[in-house]
Amino acid sequence: MRFLVLGDSLAFGTGAATPHDTLGARLTRALRQAGHDPELQVLAVPGATSLDLAAQVRRVTGPVDLALLVVGANDLTRQVPPAQAAAALGHAVGVLGERGATVLVVPTPDLSSVAWVPPAFRAVVAGICDQLRARQTLAAESAGAVVAPVAPELSRRFAADPALFSADRFHPSSAGYALVAEALAPRLLELAGRRQEGAA
Repeated sequence: MRFLVLGDSLAFGTGAATPHDTLGARLTRALRQAGHDPELQVLAVPGATSLDLAAQVRRVTGPVDLALLVVGANDLTRQVPPAQAAAALGHAVGVLGERGATVLVVPTPDLSSVAWVPPAFRAVVAGICDQLRARQTLAAESAGAVVAPVAPELSRRFAADPALFSADRFHPSSAGYALVAEALAPRLLELAGRRQEGAA
């Protein structure tokens, strides 16, 4: 089962103490423990926005079974117009689908839980994140992806526990990636199971 991880620094694993702790590695282990035989390829690039997904997708060769796409935080910090960001995400999902992939999208996290956001602005930041996430969800689902609606719950957990952030106070720590992987694993395993049933 070929498993691709595309997107930004969260997909890449920035902030994890070791490669073993990254999101891709953790989810690969979850797939293996569920009886699958995953082959992981990480194409994610730290700092990437949705506009950079096309270049990552172009690096894909051969058939793909599962693809995890994590993107959105840099669209906000670099002020990519939401309509452009959503369209670029939808296009990437569509191309991966043409390659045969089942795609799970993790849209914009709730950046209001990040330490450098002043308390007075957290509601505004959360609202902006919600707006982009809604556009991403519509574009991704219209292109055939499954969207993981985990941002609100994860935001509450991260806001309550500084240890979930790495030293830069922006990216997750190893413990933070463990929490994200735990939230995503059931959805990814469900998609993997459907593919296996369909191939049987």
